[in-house]
Amino acid sequence: MRVLFLTTSLLAAGAAEAGTLTIAAEAITEWKPVYGTVEPRNEVPARARIGGVVEELVVTEGDEVTAGQRIATVRDEKLGFQIAAYDAQIAALKAQLATAETERERGETLIERGVTTRQQVDQLRTTVDVTRGQLAAAEAGRAVVAQQAAEGDVRAPEGGRVLTVPVTRGAVILAGEPVATIGSGGLFLRLAVPERHAAALIEGGTIRIGAGGGATEGRLAKVYPEIAGGRVTADVEVADLPRAFINARVPIELPVGEREALLIPAAAVTTRSGIDFVTVTEGGTGVERAVVLGEPVGDRVEVLAGLRAGDEVTVP
Repeated sequence: MRVLFLTTSLLAAGAAEAGTLTIAAEAITEWKPVYGTVEPRNEVPARARIGGVVEELVVTEGDEVTAGQRIATVRDEKLGFQIAAYDAQIAALKAQLATAETERERGETLIERGVTTRQQVDQLRTTVDVTRGQLAAAEAGRAVVAQQAAEGDVRAPEGGRVLTVPVTRGAVILAGEPVATIGSGGLFLRLAVPERHAAALIEGGTIRIGAGGGATEGRLAKVYPEIAGGRVTADVEVADLPRAFINARVPIELPVGEREALLIPAAAVTTRSGIDFVTVTEGGTGVERAVVLGEPVGDRVEVLAGLRAGDEVTVP
């Protein structure tokens, strides 16, 4: 009798705590699983401004560089010979200029004494001016070659991470060839989504990163206007994005629309022998009904079959 009384009390307490819920169709977000790749916003080549031999290479793949940092040195031996030739020409012109100025001063002294003519003095002055012009042109030519030699330092156009280094030390390259490729602008998850989902991509929208219980959220930072190969490109901004590998693939779920669904609390489902049951109130009596469940939505679960809108479900 004591056991019977205790069992009856427990059943009465469970019935008192249980309640009913009238289910109705709700709009839920439909997510499409895709893959995104970890990529930098920009890939900028660091190019050589002159041709020659790569004399020094100070970076390798994976290094972090700052804007303006020297990453390689290209040397062209012909520039050194050209500078030496200009130096010799400048020295000769300076000597000619000194001689021409001396002759002009002598001519000006003689014309005061009436020994020479003004025409001869004018010719001496012209010789001085021409020599000065030739000297200035030679110095300008030397400055151009010296500037070319100084441009042998290849510098990073932007700060970032070195992705590729297609040359080696001692290699011969031409002007304009890339010495390294630098990924700059930060790392993003880059998506290539079919264009039928383009309308669902809204900048600032929330994107789910990963799958299952470990999923996190990201923000759709940029949607590119150009469609290539029937796909739309977009960048997703994610906090603490892994930086170990570029082009690493990460599972992502995109919101591509809404649909109607029946949702019930997960606690209302009982599983026996691999079959899910839900207690439904019919005519004031609780009746177990077999259901087919879908994906969980928070603390609730979607019912694909077995229930319809308006049913009263018993919730413990």
